[in-house]
Amino acid sequence: MRILLWAILLSSSLGFAQKKVVLTENSAEKRVDVFIDGKAFTSYFYPGASVLKKAVLYPIRTANGTEITRGWPLHPRAGERIDHPHHVGMWLNYEDVNGHDFWNNSNSVNQDRKAYGTIVHTGITSLKSGKKRGELTVTADWLDKNGGIMLTETTTYRFEGDAQTRTIDRSTTLTAQTDATFKDVKDGMFAIRVARQLEHPSKSPEIFTDASGIATKVPVLDNTGISGNYRNSEGIEGEATWGKRAQWCNLRGKIGEETIHIVIIDHPQNVGYPTYWHSRGYGLFAANPLGQKAFSNGKETLHFQLKKGESVTFRYRTVIASTELSDVAIKKVAEAFYKNK
Repeated sequence: MRILLWAILLSSSLGFAQKKVVLTENSAEKRVDVFIDGKAFTSYFYPGASVLKKAVLYPIRTANGTEITRGWPLHPRAGERIDHPHHVGMWLNYEDVNGHDFWNNSNSVNQDRKAYGTIVHTGITSLKSGKKRGELTVTADWLDKNGGIMLTETTTYRFEGDAQTRTIDRSTTLTAQTDATFKDVKDGMFAIRVARQLEHPSKSPEIFTDASGIATKVPVLDNTGISGNYRNSEGIEGEATWGKRAQWCNLRGKIGEETIHIVIIDHPQNVGYPTYWHSRGYGLFAANPLGQKAFSNGKETLHFQLKKGESVTFRYRTVIASTELSDVAIKKVAEAFYKNK
């Protein structure tokens, strides 16, 4: 009944009829492809640790077929940035769990320099297509540097769309296989790395340093066709949304002539709601509910902990629209999401 209500509210909020969703498993290429109204939308991609240190949704497209995710490092495009090789598609992980860095891990880092964790896909437990939505449930293990299981993960994705929008709901439950501490750090947790055109125009070169002191240089690039701009539920815009709590955040811009809005919505049942936003102008768009110290200038601290056997669930909705979305329309979509417990 709740799922039906959610579907009705979402459709009525944006004013379009929902389209058929088909999920197709491609085990040979280690992905599940998602089609909406016969058009490729995204893929759940789990190539293994030799390629990526976690499973991701990649690429992600609008209803018009335009890719909103960055191509590099998997499929580089001319003119895009080549920083942060761990920023691929859409994902969920964290920078410090029991001293292991799941966020920054990639094949480009020195594994001897620090303890890196790897998230390994372990199975597909449910795959459903439907006239109005599709659903995929997968499992994974969060492994320490020695291959020990720190956390087990069960994630359910719900996909749907209409003539102008695409929606992804992600619900991830993490269960501790040993006592687990999520240290209060900046890099996390639910994130997407967007295409160059949706970044903020570069104003000056910057250097971003992680919790281990590893620096990444982000240079100024040609700003032709670059139009991204954040706006959150509190009415704050631009890069000022970084480090602010908000119920949702909307990245607006254009790719070619197509108006594109990407809205990520936090859920009231999540730890740390409303989340802090790790919304960078260079294209990293993330919600981090657990890293409060860096975002509050030390006024708040949260070292979130799970005892062995305990679980926590994180829920997020992402709406990708090929049209303008007003604050009022986003609020209606958020309210519908909140009813889908």
